[in-house]
Amino acid sequence: MTQEPLKIGITCYPSLGGSGVVATELGKLLAERGHQVHFITHNIPFRLGTSFQKNIYYHEVDVNDYYVFRYPPYDLSLASKMAQVAKMQQLDLLHVHYAVPHAVCAYLAKQMSTSDLKVVTTLHGTDITVLAQDETLKDMIRFAINQSDAVTAVSQDLIAETRELLDIDRHIDLTYNFIDKRVYYPRDISHLRSEFAYPDEKIVMHISNFRPVKRVCDVVDTFAKMAEKVPSRLVFVGEGPDMPKVQHKIMAMGLEDRVHFLGKQDEIAQVISLADVLLLPSEKESFGLVALEAMACGVPTIGSIAGGIPELVTHEETGFLAPVGDTDAMAAYAIRLLTDDALAERMREACLHRARHVFCNDLITHEYEKIYYRVLNREVNLEQPVCT
Repeated sequence: MTQEPLKIGITCYPSLGGSGVVATELGKLLAERGHQVHFITHNIPFRLGTSFQKNIYYHEVDVNDYYVFRYPPYDLSLASKMAQVAKMQQLDLLHVHYAVPHAVCAYLAKQMSTSDLKVVTTLHGTDITVLAQDETLKDMIRFAINQSDAVTAVSQDLIAETRELLDIDRHIDLTYNFIDKRVYYPRDISHLRSEFAYPDEKIVMHISNFRPVKRVCDVVDTFAKMAEKVPSRLVFVGEGPDMPKVQHKIMAMGLEDRVHFLGKQDEIAQVISLADVLLLPSEKESFGLVALEAMACGVPTIGSIAGGIPELVTHEETGFLAPVGDTDAMAAYAIRLLTDDALAERMREACLHRARHVFCNDLITHEYEKIYYRVLNREVNLEQPVCT
């Protein structure tokens, strides 16, 4: 890279979840571009791994368990660790993912810093769509957002909801989630497909954390309706609180012989390449990262008209969209897609093109770099990447 490299601290939730995935992948891409990246979390982000990677450092947050504390004060420990790392490593900025508690902690770290430490906050969804609904947290979230030097959000829908719920009029940058095209691409899984379906059957897939907001029972209803017309199998990937409810529904409908449960999987690109279509009937979805991962592997999505999904999935081009809870429409779209080979091929090509050109890792990383240099008041000439 020709511009001056930065020293960036990144804090995210290190466990499974879209925000942690995006934050970790962004950090890795920034490190490849010559920036020094310091992850400050209570555990190693699961997408980071433990092998040595140039320009990447990990700083573990130790929570003080002093006996007078009824609950371990993670927030204070995180803020203290952020300040320590910022001073020791002379960080230029902290990029935190989620307003609560990370942006609040970053604000405290900034106040403790002796340098002009900047804070960039990325909103991913739950911090606004769920936590900002809580009156006891609303003022804190608003404060954290307003005190950040820059704020980004992963969809226009999330920006609008943030403004409405929190009465915020400050500038918020739109930075869509992205995929690394070197990882997410159609895989040859012909040797695996026979383990899940016969040659004349289609594979329908759902991937989530099985929370109520994902409406996983709608997946079962949609599959049951479409399976009457299309020989097919349903594959579930993930775990979560609604799993027992889903399993009970499948048993009650007599579908257990047509459904596979794969649990949590790390190699999502290979798993998702098994599918002919992804079902995403969520009630709320600030972006829908799994639909982008499917798109990058050439798999169309049938999803709900909710949150940021319409910004990601182009109706009748890279998939189909239906009102939340309309399993009849979703099943009809699935039947249309899975019985028309020419349509399926057109959508597959459209998915690959959109993923590579609109949600390209090079493009989104470039957008974040521009935000970093802007808040630091540094004039640089960043070359616009060409995504192919």
